[in-house]
Amino acid sequence: MSLERLVEEIRLRAERELEEARLRTDGEESAIRTESDRRVRQLTDDGRRLAESEAARERAQKVASAKLQARKLVYEAREKKTGEMLDGVREALRDYTESSEYPLVLKRMFSLAQERLGKQIRVKGREEDASLLKGIVGKNFESTPVPVLGGLVAETPDGARRLNLSFDELLRLREDEVRSLLAP
Repeated sequence: MSLERLVEEIRLRAERELEEARLRTDGEESAIRTESDRRVRQLTDDGRRLAESEAARERAQKVASAKLQARKLVYEAREKKTGEMLDGVREALRDYTESSEYPLVLKRMFSLAQERLGKQIRVKGREEDASLLKGIVGKNFESTPVPVLGGLVAETPDGARRLNLSFDELLRLREDEVRSLLAP
């Protein structure tokens, strides 16, 4: 073998090995690029799905918040309307104290108080009703006025038991029923 031939064979072998290495690196590069593209697509899809679900969750939260706010506004409006109507009921009760039927109601209240608490009771009422109550209950009337819309408050002489038959208290005790009647 001649030296030239030996050099030529070494050169050819080197070119072959170089070509194989180049093909191998091209294949590896292609596989890496394919894997990189696949991961980028996967990350993009995952990001899009996450963004969509986050947006849907946020939308649902905003809708729920808006519904809650709407219910709150409706409740406040109803409550305001009911409050106004209750004020109207109170005004009607004030007007009722000026009617000719009111003394009869006070007599029935006094009779009921005597049934529940006994004959010996102390009775209080509005300052405006003092003369009317004094005429109905006689010596059982206590002149200390009570700040109520109308009606009377009765208690035993020792103060152990009390029966509040004022319009205020009767309305307060029945307020839930009145609210349900007034509610739209």
